[in-house]
Amino acid sequence: METKRLGQRPPVLEMSNVTKTFNGDVVALRNMTLSVNEGDFISLLGPSGCGKSTALRLIAGLTSTSSGRINWAGGQSQNDLGVVFQEPTLMPWATVAQNVWLPFRLRGQSYASVKDEILDVLRLVGLEKFLDAYPRELSGGMKMRVSIARSMVTKPRLILMDEPFAALDEITRFRLNNDLLQLKAKIGCTVIFVTHSVFESVFLSDRIVVMAARPGRVIREVTVDAPYPRSEAFRTSAEYAALCREASEALHIAMGEPA
Repeated sequence: METKRLGQRPPVLEMSNVTKTFNGDVVALRNMTLSVNEGDFISLLGPSGCGKSTALRLIAGLTSTSSGRINWAGGQSQNDLGVVFQEPTLMPWATVAQNVWLPFRLRGQSYASVKDEILDVLRLVGLEKFLDAYPRELSGGMKMRVSIARSMVTKPRLILMDEPFAALDEITRFRLNNDLLQLKAKIGCTVIFVTHSVFESVFLSDRIVVMAARPGRVIREVTVDAPYPRSEAFRTSAEYAALCREASEALHIAMGEPA
């Protein structure tokens, strides 16, 4: 069984006093500071409107900071990021394999040159038999697996996930939580995961960053020291229940409610 925090892991990126203001007066984030190390699984947990998705967009370079800095260790390259959105965002006219090919295609790489990588990642998500299927032929959970495969196919340093399982039923969500941890272990990536679910954040993460409502800011960090891999035994353990209470109390404080 893998243990955690065996010495300091190398840094991936650092957010330093990041503030983001929209339309001149709407402060979405204020002085957010976050260190991300190699192999981390970090959940951003907080109420709606606290800037969790804004933080992901800033890291992804989809928008710029109003002040503060985001620094990538060793500089940033095109292989640094994979992104999974709340919806699978698959191209309906393209097959599963063609959807997973998209990151390579945007770089000008032919399907033939990367077909082995595409097949390998589809095997990891259990969809190798659906190479030629179209999104309309897939369940919601299968579509999300394709989206996750697409984010991982280039073996990025960091994967950003914006509430990817929020629209799924509980059984499918639990199954994909398990699958995600297995995939992370296999490719060795770092993950920042946005969620509203205390239970999901505790099961998946080694660090839970609790954010307060607007202006978004970090008010607490909860460390989950349980070793990976995690199973249903962890979900029903006293340790899990205690960590859920700790994260829930921090979330209530973030929302301005009594713990």
